[in-house]
Amino acid sequence: MSFVPPGSGWPGDPARPDTPVAQDAADVVRLAGESRTVTELTARESVCRACPSLVKWREEVADVKRKSFADQTYWGRPVPGWGDDHPRILIVGLAPAAHGGNRTGRIFTGDRSGDWLFASLHRTGLAAQETSTHAEDGQRLIGARVMAAVRCAPPANKPTPQERDTCSPWLVRELALVAESTRVIVALGGFAWQAMWPALRAAGYTLPRSRPPFGHGREAAVSYGEHTVHLLCCYHPSQQNTFTGRVTAEMLDAVFSRAASLSL
Repeated sequence: MSFVPPGSGWPGDPARPDTPVAQDAADVVRLAGESRTVTELTARESVCRACPSLVKWREEVADVKRKSFADQTYWGRPVPGWGDDHPRILIVGLAPAAHGGNRTGRIFTGDRSGDWLFASLHRTGLAAQETSTHAEDGQRLIGARVMAAVRCAPPANKPTPQERDTCSPWLVRELALVAESTRVIVALGGFAWQAMWPALRAAGYTLPRSRPPFGHGREAAVSYGEHTVHLLCCYHPSQQNTFTGRVTAEMLDAVFSRAASLSL
């Protein structure tokens, strides 16, 4: 089998063998909307099969594997949100990496982007450890939660607009379920920034009339009920950005320090 069966003992697997599976976009809307808790939602996210091309790709990667991970079992399923169930800070990225989250079962874990992200979260007091290498490594987020706009690893890290839209109800429902505690949302990269705005509106947030363009360190504000939620832009810590110096450790730390300060 080219993926880990739900309920088979994978560390942190939120699903069970009887967790309902979304087979198409309509199922995603229904199952996301019916989820009453973060635990129920993440279980359903983690077994979704609504996008045939993404299912084929993630399972093919899990079967073929990268040579350096040839002796490892790959998760090979959608990677759900992870972290505090009542977060002050949300961190929204693009999608799991083929040999990162698609391998480890935890978003941003086991790839170069995750190395940069978790090191910065640790330096700024939002993660218990400076590394996140596998699902049983003891890592813990402190008042924070990480999720992706698209829950499956896409080919070339480029999900299609249809795949983004099919996956959106999972994001919308997760944003809604943690809205009461959330005070800051950090978008990692322009794709997450663009995907976040319609999802926030659908989750019940009140948005400003115009959407600010994406730019590192840029800020905006929305509201949920009576409290303000601060939106922060951050360049994605991809290898392309970190190798070229477009993103530095100091730049990441500045954004997450700002997020920690605004969340109090």
